[in-house]
Amino acid sequence: MTAVIRRLETRLLRAPLSRPWGVDRTSLDLIAVEVEDDEGAVGHGLSWTPTIGGSAVQAMLERDIRDAVLGGPADARAVWQPLWEHLHEAGGGGVTTMAMAGLDLALWDLAARRSGVAIADHLGRRRDRVRAYGSGINRHYPLDELVAQAERWVAAGFDAVKVKVGRPDLADDVARVRAVREVIGSDRDLMIDANQLWSLDQALRAMEALAPFGLRWIEEPLRADDLSSHIRLAATIDVPIAAGENLYTGYRFAEFIDAGAAQIVQPNVVRVGGITPFLEIAGLAADRGVELAPHLLVDLSAQLAMAVEAEIAVEAAEDAAFAELGVLADDAPVAVEAGWARDTRQPGLGVRLRDAPIAATLA
Repeated sequence: MTAVIRRLETRLLRAPLSRPWGVDRTSLDLIAVEVEDDEGAVGHGLSWTPTIGGSAVQAMLERDIRDAVLGGPADARAVWQPLWEHLHEAGGGGVTTMAMAGLDLALWDLAARRSGVAIADHLGRRRDRVRAYGSGINRHYPLDELVAQAERWVAAGFDAVKVKVGRPDLADDVARVRAVREVIGSDRDLMIDANQLWSLDQALRAMEALAPFGLRWIEEPLRADDLSSHIRLAATIDVPIAAGENLYTGYRFAEFIDAGAAQIVQPNVVRVGGITPFLEIAGLAADRGVELAPHLLVDLSAQLAMAVEAEIAVEAAEDAAFAELGVLADDAPVAVEAGWARDTRQPGLGVRLRDAPIAATLA
């Protein structure tokens, strides 16, 4: 007989960033989710957002998701689609799927803990480590700080790095990308990320100026919901386009892939709604022959990368892993060393958040 969900509880924590991501992004909101089934098994999940929206995500969990799932199956795959159908009047993605991720992750954690294995083994481990690339939210850094960051990545053994572009003056972007390329040399991959800041005309001009630096990909060059401009850009430039951190359903990923608008897809495991849809998107990428490169959250994405079909690299943002934020109750589930990420084989996801708040517990 299938166990049912007996209890769902949440806590909202705010963790300061030692290296702020901008003047308005100085902390991360983490919503701890604990779920218990009627046999007493407990799973720990979380949702996550940079500064904005944590209270809304918690409210969705507390006021809508809890009532919908109590007494239902403690099975992530069985819960996900009916729950989305119940919630989607509040939006098909965004707060809705970010809140759903908290429950989905907790249920997958519960299942893996029941089996006494790490999530990669529960899903079907294919490898023991995956490549990681150095990443930073660094558009606001002065040039000397950006160069110092690139030097740290080289010293840490990364063979690929990513930097932000989209400064008001294109000449600044050119100077910064040139400086980073000089630091990392010609034998390392260099990716750039515009965070949706360009129009199509701006993207065309920028890529003409930046492509000569040998770019592995251009990430989010345009608004995430502007599919037609992505199609036109992809048909014009030679640098592969990476997209997906702000796409929320498998349908949207399929649209971008099938239209030739993205050669690399980047689901964020929290924003898409958890492991259940992440695995669907990973399967879609494999079927369509496009590259998968998960967005942020190395503590989660590296573990999933060890179980997906294709060998992929994961994003290791500087000073943003959960252990570096000081939010974990246990040892870190993932270690990044010399450009490789490996899991520490803790039961479940290994992301149980500590009870005490870091900066403050939010109401």
